Amino acid sequence: MQKNFQAAESDLFIFSDGAKTDADKAAVEDVRRVAAEATGFRSVQVIAREQNMGLANSIIAGVTQLVNEYGSVIVFEDDLVSSRYTLQYFNDALARYAHEERVMHISAYMFPLQDEGLPETFFFRTAFSWGWATWASAWKNFEPDIDKLMAAFDEEKINQFSIQGTMNFWKQMQDFKARNNNSWAIRWYASVFLNKGLTLNPSRSLIHNIGHDGTGVHSNIENMYGVQVAQQPVKYYPEILQENKQAYEAIKYFLKNRKGSLLQRGLRFAKQLMIKSLPHKK
Repeated sequence: MQKNFQAAESDLFIFSDGAKTDADKAAVEDVRRVAAEATGFRSVQVIAREQNMGLANSIIAGVTQLVNEYGSVIVFEDDLVSSRYTLQYFNDALARYAHEERVMHISAYMFPLQDEGLPETFFFRTAFSWGWATWASAWKNFEPDIDKLMAAFDEEKINQFSIQGTMNFWKQMQDFKARNNNSWAIRWYASVFLNKGLTLNPSRSLIHNIGHDGTGVHSNIENMYGVQVAQQPVKYYPEILQENKQAYEAIKYFLKNRKGSLLQRGLRFAKQLMIKSLPHKK
């Protein structure tokens, strides 16, 4: 991220969660030493947690702290690779839509869509979490209580929320309630959705997630979400505040077909089993 345009004018806050076990403490300290040596930004501050908060609570606390102090925040997790223009995109969008209450979230990642006719950026309903930004005015609508969120859904809203059943967003809600995941992101998307919020998205991704090698939390070994990040700055931002129907259909098509044929799924599953069975280097 330090190679981004505008990095030198940006204040970087690195939130380092506490070690889960005593065995992890040395590795956590190593990471913190590397973080403290980060350069290329106006300032660098490492916020070192004494206790392990977990992914969700750590992000929620960090975002809340920064939006309360600065009014907006740009969030990167540690398994993301950005374009040189990602910070510029975020800053331009944060300034442009700062007073548009319906615009609640800015995403930098986008699936490898096949529709070449999409505008550079568009509004959509889903709040994708691989590189994102928001304002204090939007974040105040975040509802962490899964029971309150789920109670606000009916069958039709579940269908709309899950992009007509092409993505397992509702299952993620159910899994969180059952304590099978610890996702802050699905609760944030649900909060945006229930408030009829819009999210800004690029048609060509400005982020690539490298956490799909099996090391990322809530990620599997897969490459269907791999992208080549855009190498041009974003120039176009929509003026009309409504979901782009063409983009909706392109995303729905991708989600519906992303896993491929039964043969392709079988080959991918076999590859995952093979990778998991390989001996790990010490």
